[in-house]
Amino acid sequence: MSKEEQSAENFQTPTEFTGLKTSKPKDTAGGLPAIVSSIKHIIGEVGLKQGTKSMLSVNQMNGYDCPGCAWPDPDHERSGLGEFCENGAKAVAEEATTRKVDPAFFKKYTIDQLGSKSDYWLGKSGRLTHPMVLKPGQQHYEPISWPDAFQLIAHSLNKLNTPDEAVFYTSGRTSNEAAFLYQLLVRKFGTNNLPDCSNMCHESSGVALSETVGIGKGSVKLDDFYKADLIIISGQNPGTNHPRMLTALQKAKKEGAKIVTINPLRETGLVKFKHPQHLTDMLGSATAITDLFLPIKINGDVALIKAMLKLLIEADQKSGGKILDHEFIKANTHGFETLLDDLKSYDVPSLIKQSGVPEDKVMEAVTLLKEKKNIIFCWAMGLTQHKNAVDNIREIVNLLLIKGSIGKPGAGTCPVRGHSNVQGDRTMGIWEKPKKAFLDNLQKVFGFDPPREHGMDTVEAIGAMAGGGAKVFIGLGGNFLSASPDTAYTAKALQNCDLTVQVSTKLNRSHLVTGKTALILPCLGRTERDRQNGVTQFVTVENSTGVVHQSTGNKPPASPDLLSEPKIVAELGKALIGNSPIDWDQMVENYDNIRDYIEKVIPGFEDYNVRVRNPGGFYLPNGAREGVFKTITGKANFTINRLASHDLKAGEFIMMTIRSHDQFNTTIYGLNDRYRGIYNERRVILMNPDDMRDTGVVANDVVNIKSCFNNVERVAEQFLVVPYEIPPQCVATYFPEANVLVPVDNFADHSHTPASKSIIVTIHKA
Repeated sequence: MSKEEQSAENFQTPTEFTGLKTSKPKDTAGGLPAIVSSIKHIIGEVGLKQGTKSMLSVNQMNGYDCPGCAWPDPDHERSGLGEFCENGAKAVAEEATTRKVDPAFFKKYTIDQLGSKSDYWLGKSGRLTHPMVLKPGQQHYEPISWPDAFQLIAHSLNKLNTPDEAVFYTSGRTSNEAAFLYQLLVRKFGTNNLPDCSNMCHESSGVALSETVGIGKGSVKLDDFYKADLIIISGQNPGTNHPRMLTALQKAKKEGAKIVTINPLRETGLVKFKHPQHLTDMLGSATAITDLFLPIKINGDVALIKAMLKLLIEADQKSGGKILDHEFIKANTHGFETLLDDLKSYDVPSLIKQSGVPEDKVMEAVTLLKEKKNIIFCWAMGLTQHKNAVDNIREIVNLLLIKGSIGKPGAGTCPVRGHSNVQGDRTMGIWEKPKKAFLDNLQKVFGFDPPREHGMDTVEAIGAMAGGGAKVFIGLGGNFLSASPDTAYTAKALQNCDLTVQVSTKLNRSHLVTGKTALILPCLGRTERDRQNGVTQFVTVENSTGVVHQSTGNKPPASPDLLSEPKIVAELGKALIGNSPIDWDQMVENYDNIRDYIEKVIPGFEDYNVRVRNPGGFYLPNGAREGVFKTITGKANFTINRLASHDLKAGEFIMMTIRSHDQFNTTIYGLNDRYRGIYNERRVILMNPDDMRDTGVVANDVVNIKSCFNNVERVAEQFLVVPYEIPPQCVATYFPEANVLVPVDNFADHSHTPASKSIIVTIHKA
C-alpha cells in the first residue's frame, strides 16, 4: 500500500455507527450522576485506591495541576474533598491508566490496523512507554533508543536548506519550563516557526484584547465573580468543558449576581447545577444558573451586541446620561464619538432579526445592562472561531467600556481558556510573532541574536508542509492532525514531511498519519513524579486569570523509559546545537535554573523561585485589570466592527463543531453526551425539527454533510440526524469527526483562527 493510500485510510475516524440512543436533554448538571461518572472512570483506568490518592492531590497547593482546563483555583482555600470536577477526574484517570502501549503493542498492530480504530479505542489503549520509530515504507513502529532518536532529529534538522523548513508545534498542556526551553531551542536553531494550539482557539481573543485594552489576556480574577452584578456568558459550555466554573457561578448567584447566557444551544450546565461535593445541594434543589437565555443564531453576536449598544445609548440620552459611565469613557477611552457615528447607520429591528434572538429577550437583557454597573463578560470558542471572530471580541469590549466595566473589581473580560497552560505557553514565548522586547532580552541573556522575521502560525504551517516548504514537523504534545482544520488536507501535509515527531503520553491519530519517517517520544504526564539527579522537581503553569503556580506529580511514572518534557527538549538541544552557549544540562538538573532564566527574560517573574513556592503562587501584571491600558493610544479603544455575513441559500445551513460531554479537546473519554441526551454515538448532526421537515429527513436518518469553499467540495460521510432545540438553519456536529468539513483557507481575519464554528453546509441522505 502506498503512503497516499495509507493516509486515505488513517486520517479519519471510522464511519461505522456504534449504536445511537437518545433521551430528553438533562436540566441539571453535576449532582450524583457526576460523582458516579467520575468514580466509574477512575476505577476503570487506575483502580479505586490509586485513583483516590491521585484525585486528592489534583489542584491542591502542594499537588499537581489538573491536565484538563485552565479554570483558576481559589486563591486561599481548596476543597478538602478534592478540588476537581467530573472532566478533571476523567483527565486524571486517562493519564494515570494502568494500560500500556509498549513495543509488544506496536509489534501486534500495523499502522493500517490502528488507523481503522476509533479515536476512543486509540486513547483507551494506554500510556506510551518507549521511544518508537516508524521507518520509511514500514507498517510497524519499532523501538529506538533515546540517543538515537535525538540524533535522528538533529540530523534531519541540520540537513534542511534553512531552519524555516521546520515546524515546531506546542500543545497547551506543556509546562512553563518546557515551553521556555522549547522556544529557546527553536530560536537558537534559527526560526520563529512556533505555531501552537492558541492559533486554533483563542488567538482571536488575544488579537482583539491587545488592540482594545492592551493585553491579550482576561482582566478578571476568580474573586471578581463574587463581586459582579451581572455575568454574561457567550459561546461557551462550562458544564462540559470546565465544570468547576459552575461552582463559581453558583457562588456568584448566592452573592446576588444575575447571569445571562447567549448561545445557540441551551446547555445543561448553564440551566441548573448541583454541587457534587455539597451535601445540602445533593439532598436539596438545584441552583438555577441562568436568569435569561438568549438563543442566538450561530455568529449573530455582533448584531446582538450592536442592538444592545444602540438601545443603551438611546436610554442614556433619555435619562440625561445616567445609563452609561461617561466619566470612565472620557478619562479612559478613545474613539467613543466614532462608535456613536457608526451605530447611527444601523436600525435595531434589523439587528435583532439578524441575531435570531426574540425581541422581548433582547429588551430583558438591555434592562439588566441598564441597571447593573459591575459586568463580567465570559466567552470561549463559540465566539473565536469565525471569519469575523476578532470583531466579536472587540464588540464585547465596546459593551463593557460604555458601562465602565473594565479595570475595577467585579467587572472585566474573561476569555475562558480550554487547556491547562495554553496561556502560560504564550507568556513563555511560544508564538510565531514574538515582540522585539522579548527577543532583545533573549539576546542579552543567552548571547545569540534570535531570528526577527515572523514565523508560521498553524494554518500557514499546514500550507507550507503541503507545498513542500516545510519538511520536518515536531509536536510537543497535542494531537495536531485531529485538532487542525481540513483533516484530509492536513493529513497530506504531514505525510509530505521527511520527518514527523510527536512528544506524547497517549496514542492518537497523529501517530498514524506521518512523514516518511516518524518518531514517538513518550513523556511524563502531569500526575507523575519527575526526578532529575535524584531530586523531585516541580513545574509551573499559568491559569486563565494569570496566576502562576507550581505543579508536582506524585505518581510513579508509567514506564522507566519516560523522560520529562524539559529533559526531552534539553537532550534535543544538546544533539542539535551542543551545550554552548546554552548549558542544557545545567538547565534541567534543577528546574529552578530554568526559572532563574525565565525571570531574567520575561517581565513579571521577579523572584520567580521564591514567589511560586508561596501557597497558590502569584499573579502576573495585568494593566487592564488595574485600569492601565497599554495600547497605541494609551487608552482603551472603542472599535468599529462589521456584522457577520452568511448569505444562506435554500437548503444551506451554518454548522458549528462542538464537544460532547465525554471528551476534552481531541481526547475521547467515552461515547456519551449525557447532558444533551445523546448516548453511544459521535457521528451525529443536531438539527432543528422544522429544518428536518423541510430537508426531508427524520430522526436517525443517515446523511452525508457537504461543504464547498473556494470551489473545493468536502464531504463528511455517515452522520445520524438528531432533532434538537437549535435555531433555524443552524446545525451542530462533534469535533473532530466533522473537521474534514472545515476549510484550511477559511479563517478569522487578523488572527488566522480556523472558522470551525461557521461552516456553510448542505445535508444529503446517504
